[in-house]
Amino acid sequence: VTVGRRSVVRRIPRRSNSREFPVYEARTEGVLVRVVANYLPDQSDPQECKYVWGYMVEIENHGKIGLQLVSRHWIITDARNRVEEVIAPGVVGEQPELAAGEAFRYSSACPLSTDSGTMRGAYRMLTEDGETFEAEIPEFSLHLPTARRALH
Repeated sequence: VTVGRRSVVRRIPRRSNSREFPVYEARTEGVLVRVVANYLPDQSDPQECKYVWGYMVEIENHGKIGLQLVSRHWIITDARNRVEEVIAPGVVGEQPELAAGEAFRYSSACPLSTDSGTMRGAYRMLTEDGETFEAEIPEFSLHLPTARRALH
């Protein structure tokens, strides 16, 4: 999983109703995690079995107290059911702090050797009261746009 762009959003943003890419969401203890993924043909090389997807994650703190994202745990599964787990501190080189009502947004990418797969996982969150919990990252699809259209 490679590092990409990030931004802190002071107010929880409104979502546009874009139908171009599916939006995946999960809520855990007042933390909403929203993911949108898309295939990156300019970074992919199917002849070399290299397929790359970009994804944007928004993490919103709908709770009453501040939180810090301490670490991430990704479970990446390709079309051959091979699983890679990534456990590491923070995201995009940061351990962002989110006051009540704040959101954090970042972009990253995931390469696969197959033309489809899934990602899911959890963020370890630390509350300002010193408690920790796992905020679910919803499972999201990594499929070529042609495959997605064929399913609908």
